[in-house]
Amino acid sequence: MNIIGIIASQRKEGNTAFIVNKILEGAEEQGAEIKSFSFSDLNIKPCLGCWACHKSKQGCVIDDDMQKIYDAIEHVHAIVLGSPIYMGQMSAQGKIFTDRLFARFSPRFSPFFKENAVKQKLILSFNQGNPDAGLFKPYIDYTKHMFEVLEFDVKEVPVITGLRNGPAREREDLPMVLKNFGSSLVSK
Repeated sequence: MNIIGIIASQRKEGNTAFIVNKILEGAEEQGAEIKSFSFSDLNIKPCLGCWACHKSKQGCVIDDDMQKIYDAIEHVHAIVLGSPIYMGQMSAQGKIFTDRLFARFSPRFSPFFKENAVKQKLILSFNQGNPDAGLFKPYIDYTKHMFEVLEFDVKEVPVITGLRNGPAREREDLPMVLKNFGSSLVSK
């Protein structure tokens, strides 16, 4: 099984990176091949809304690092997308990634154009400073539903809270919980 992680944060060693990497670590321990992409290392531009990806089989015409992710997406069984919550929703990097998935539904990528396509599994992970896990529930539920409409099999939507009190890496309760999410991707 191949799994990629998308770290939709500019903080190279921040909470989102820790969370996504622990989930991937759990999958790797179960035999999955993993790879992660961090926005701190990538140059990904916003979608132009040009529809070139739908007008031909070449895919997205923007020549940036999203091309690496498109290539990886074609060969994975699961994706772990992690984003901090800023201003009540995913980060700008998470939104850019999500918007650029529009090209995925062109004839080049879309499961609608492939016979017997299997939905890719997705763990959609959010983290926030506020300790109230329900604070942004309507947005999180909306985002989960959006990915389901995009033909992803959303397996888990962990929301890691209370990170104003200290970084995720210092919380003793998190590593095993996060690794279990990754393990479940392989075993389900």
